[in-house]
Amino acid sequence: MDGTGSVGVQVAPPGDDGVDGVDPGGGSPSGGSPSGGSPGGDGPGSGDAAARPSWWRRYVGRFTLPGCWGALILACFSFTPSLLPRGGFLQGLLCGITAAIGYGLGVWFAAMWRALADRPARPARPRSWLVFVVVGSVAVVAAFAAGQYWQHEIRALMGVTEYNLVLVVASPVIAVIVFCLLLALGRGIRSAYRRLATLLERWIGARSAAVVGWIAVAVAVWLVVSGVLLSTLSDMANSAFSVKNDTTAEGVEAPTTGLRSGGPDSLVPWDTLGYEGQKFVTGGPSAQEITEVIGRPASEPIRAYAGLESADDSEARAALAVDDLARAGGFERENLLVMTTTGSGWVDPAAVDSFEYITAGDSATVSMQYSYLPSWISYLVDQSKARDAGRDLFDAVYDRWLRLPADERPRLYVAGESLGSFGGETAFSGEYDLRNRTSGTLFAGPPNFNTLFAEFREGRDAGSRASEPVYKDGRTVRFANDAAADIPPADKPWDGTRVLYLMHPSDPIVWWSPDLIFSEPDWIREVPGDDVLEDMVWLPFVTFWQVSADLPFSTGVPGGHGHHYTTEYVDGWNAVLQPEGMTDADLERIDAALTGD
Repeated sequence: MDGTGSVGVQVAPPGDDGVDGVDPGGGSPSGGSPSGGSPGGDGPGSGDAAARPSWWRRYVGRFTLPGCWGALILACFSFTPSLLPRGGFLQGLLCGITAAIGYGLGVWFAAMWRALADRPARPARPRSWLVFVVVGSVAVVAAFAAGQYWQHEIRALMGVTEYNLVLVVASPVIAVIVFCLLLALGRGIRSAYRRLATLLERWIGARSAAVVGWIAVAVAVWLVVSGVLLSTLSDMANSAFSVKNDTTAEGVEAPTTGLRSGGPDSLVPWDTLGYEGQKFVTGGPSAQEITEVIGRPASEPIRAYAGLESADDSEARAALAVDDLARAGGFERENLLVMTTTGSGWVDPAAVDSFEYITAGDSATVSMQYSYLPSWISYLVDQSKARDAGRDLFDAVYDRWLRLPADERPRLYVAGESLGSFGGETAFSGEYDLRNRTSGTLFAGPPNFNTLFAEFREGRDAGSRASEPVYKDGRTVRFANDAAADIPPADKPWDGTRVLYLMHPSDPIVWWSPDLIFSEPDWIREVPGDDVLEDMVWLPFVTFWQVSADLPFSTGVPGGHGHHYTTEYVDGWNAVLQPEGMTDADLERIDAALTGD
C-alpha cells in the first residue's frame, strides 16, 4: 500500500499519487514539485526504466479506497431491475460501466472532502482494506443473487423463457474487463490533462494551468465523442446498412398491379424503393383475403412509397410519393393513411394491415424512407431527418387533399411507430391542429423526446399517472397501455377526431431520457405499470444506464411488452376508426390473421 491509501505492489513516487488527479503534496498538476523539478526531487536524468511503473500500473493497477467503495456501491445497484429482462452479457457490461462511474465519484468526493478540510491525503489502514474486501465480497454475492431473482420475476411477468446460464456466470468477468478498460481510459485522459497543465505552467500560474488544462481536455473529449466518434460511427452504419438497402428480400418481386408503387405505370421505379419499401408495397392482405376474414366484400388496398433513391431530397420524395398515390387513385378511397416510417424505412406490417382489414380495403397508405439506419441508431443520430420527412410527407398529402371538393375528400389519418411517431407529430402544432386537420391518429411507442407527446404527458390531468396519462378529460388525445381494455377516461365523451397513443409501461423508448441521470421521473415515483416490477427504483447514474441498455433489445420481448406493439394495432385502429358493424369476433379474426394463429 502506498502513502496515499492506494493498493499497489510498487511504492509510487509522490507525483503518481494514486488519488486520481489530486496532488496531496500541493505540487503542480504533473505531480512534480512546485518549482517544476522531477517527482523525486532529482534532476531530469535521475531514475531508470526499471523504476518506473508500467503503463498497466499507471492506468489500471492502482486503486484508491474511496474510489473502490464508490465502485462497489454502484456495481451492486446495477443488479436492480429495470424495464426489460437483462441477459448475462448485458449485466456484465452494465455493472462495469456503473462501477467505473462509482469509482470516479468516490475519488472525486474524497478529493472535495480533503479540499474542504484543507488536508492532504492520508494512507488507508490495512484494516480499512480488509473491511472493504469482506463487505464487498458479501455485498457482491448478495447483489448478484438478488439480481437473478429479479430477472426471474421480470421474465415470468413477460413470458420470456430465454436464459443463457453461461453468460450469467461470466457476467462478473465481463464487468471486471469493462471496468478496467474504462478506468484505463479515464486515467489516460487524466495523464493528458497533467501533461497539458505542466506545459501551461511555463506561461501561467499553477492554479490557472490546472483550470485551463481541465477545460481544454474536457472540450477535446467532448468534440471527439460528439463529433469525430459519432460521425464516424454514423458513417460506418450508413455504409453498412446502405448495402442491405440495395438488396431485395427473398421471395419479394415487383407488384403486378398498378395500385402499388413499383408496379405497372408507377411513377416510382421498383429498384429505387429500397429493401423495406419493396417489402411494404408487396405486403399486406389482398381484397380476397380481407373478404375471407371480415366476411363481406372488400377492395384491393392501395400502397404508395418513395425510397431514398427515388428522389434527391425529402421534399422531392414526398411529392413523388403523393403523385404516385394520386395516380393509383388513393385520393378516391374513403380512408387515406399517412404513415411515417422508422429509420430504415420500415413500417410495422401490423399497423397498415390492420388498417386495411378494418376499412375493408377501401383505403390508401402513403409512406417514404428517410434513412438507411435502424430505428435505435436513427433515434440517436437521425432525428432531424425523421422530423423533415414527417412534415414534408403530411404537408404534401394535405396540400393535395385540400384541393379536392369537400364532399370528395377521403378521411385523413396519420400513424407512426417509434421514431415514425416523432416524425408524424412534427407536422402538427398541438391538440387542436391534430383535431382540425385529421380524422384520427394512432401513434405507437412514442420516444420520450416527442414534442407533442411530452406536452400531453406533462400537462396531464391531476391524479392520472405518467404511464397512462389523461389529458383534458380525454376529449381528443388519449393514451392506452392496452387498447383492448377501456381506454381512460372511459366515463368521458370522446367525440370527433380521436388521437390515440399506444404505450407500454415497460417500453424503454417511451421513457429513455438524459434526465434519468440526475432526476427521478414520475413514472418511477408513481405506482408502476402492469408489466413493470414494483422493485424498480430510481438511482442516480444507474437507472440511466439500465434504461439505455434496454433500448437495443426493446423489441425482443413478447407482444404487449417493451417496444413490441404488433398485437395492439387491431384494437387501436378499432378505437380510432370506430367502424360500423365491427364485432369482437371480427376483431379476433383480424388479430388471428395478423399473428398467424
